[in-house]
Amino acid sequence: MDAKIKVLITDDHALLREGLVKILSIEPDITVVGEAADGAEAIKLARSIAIDIILMDINMPNVDGIQATKIIKSENAAIGIIALTIHEQEDYLFEMIRCGVAGYVLKDVRPDDLINTIRGVATGQSFIPPAMVAKVFKKLKSLDASIKPSAPAGEQQNPITAPKQHNLTRREVEVLQQVTLGLSNKEIAGTLYISEKTVKNHLTNIFHKLTVQDRTQAALWAVKNRLVEI
Repeated sequence: MDAKIKVLITDDHALLREGLVKILSIEPDITVVGEAADGAEAIKLARSIAIDIILMDINMPNVDGIQATKIIKSENAAIGIIALTIHEQEDYLFEMIRCGVAGYVLKDVRPDDLINTIRGVATGQSFIPPAMVAKVFKKLKSLDASIKPSAPAGEQQNPITAPKQHNLTRREVEVLQQVTLGLSNKEIAGTLYISEKTVKNHLTNIFHKLTVQDRTQAALWAVKNRLVEI
């Protein structure tokens, strides 16, 4: 059985795609299974070949990376998508996370960091630069403040302003608060004076209770639903 991580590279610049192919082809556990010059091609390939990870440019002609991510994740949630962009802007990151992206990497990233991100996303982790996470949380808070608190009778409240019920324990809330600060499992363990194994167990319970797949989604859920303050 082929255990290699199957990667699709999506970018409208052929030179960048070629460079990424050369970088990734050196790794024994990664194989590039295709290239796409825009989001439309990426969608077609995602429907026709087996793919584990997609490196997705955001700004592309025809169908951009945001729309392509939305469609691909709605059809195959198991595919991990990593946004690869020159833009360090929270609006792009916010939209990509809403669409289901698991990683957000700037194009000047070191090759080793990109490879580690691919491997991490392939195992279900999320990778968002800490500085960008803080910006996203600020964006969420600004959206929260801009929405009127009252709504006409019978209308559903906006999920950003309507905190959802949860059954997290006090300790699970404490762990989630540390996650929103971008702390690793080891750092959370040190902060709360518990073992890393206990942190992992709490995270598993948190993901299950909040019906999210990873720590980034859990952190965003917590902020949107006012479980934590940033």
